[in-house]
Amino acid sequence: MAQEVPFVPALDAANLDPERGTKYEFPRDLRGYGRHPPDPQWPGGAKVAVSFVINYEEGAERTVLNGDDRSEEILSELIYKRQGERNLGTESDYEYGSRVGVWRLLNLFESFNVPITAYAIGQALEMNPDVVKALKDGGHEIASHGYRWIDYHHMPAEVEKQYIVRQLEVFKKLTGEFPGGWYIGRQSTRTKALIWEVYKEHGLPLLWESDSYCDDLPYWIDVPAEKDVEKPEGMLMLPYSFDNNDLKFHSGSGAFTPDAFFQYLKASLDTLLAEAESGSPKMMSIGLHCRIIGKPG
Repeated sequence: MAQEVPFVPALDAANLDPERGTKYEFPRDLRGYGRHPPDPQWPGGAKVAVSFVINYEEGAERTVLNGDDRSEEILSELIYKRQGERNLGTESDYEYGSRVGVWRLLNLFESFNVPITAYAIGQALEMNPDVVKALKDGGHEIASHGYRWIDYHHMPAEVEKQYIVRQLEVFKKLTGEFPGGWYIGRQSTRTKALIWEVYKEHGLPLLWESDSYCDDLPYWIDVPAEKDVEKPEGMLMLPYSFDNNDLKFHSGSGAFTPDAFFQYLKASLDTLLAEAESGSPKMMSIGLHCRIIGKPG
């Protein structure tokens, strides 16, 4: 068998991005705010804005029951791969999140009068409308996490756009309003541009988008589709976090114990507070999942 020769780009190789020059190409910004970030002027003069996020995905993950070609393989206690058939173990682990975990988390936060942001999957809410009522009754923010908890990377743009439109319809029906903010997670290279486009076509305000992990403060980006617009609006990015995230319980290099996870969160907050005391207020996003941190331990 012939040995496969690895691809090695030449020095100063040309840009091979297939989206280059299209409405989907969001250029990278490696400079950001630099050493002198702006003061976001948090309400009440707060030094750090802490955002607790509960991802509600249960029931909308990959499964042949939802028309997928495989069962879910990520963010579960079980990692068995099932092509073309159900993985009852993974399904059951996800069901823990909707049956038990979400209620444990909401009870906890509400006992301290702390509102959270729910990154909610539309199909998951359809399957458990009690969660919608609980989020609204508890005064929590319900943001969009897409209509399905699947990977959009290889999805044709026109199909992904249909998923975004479906999410708007479902949100309006279930919550009485359209979501102001979005976080997809398993985004394609076209996701941000398509969300912006759908909101423009429907005349809706898109307040923020969170598919970013590159800063400790919100920031604005230019939208490629607005390059010839006289007064571009841009898009406000509200960075999310993979490190301050309970997904570490399912990572080989992550935190296995609650104490280790807490110590990492505390260290993050301590650092941000110290920087804020020097005149640089920050933001901290903490990502939680009903079927992970919602377990008893």
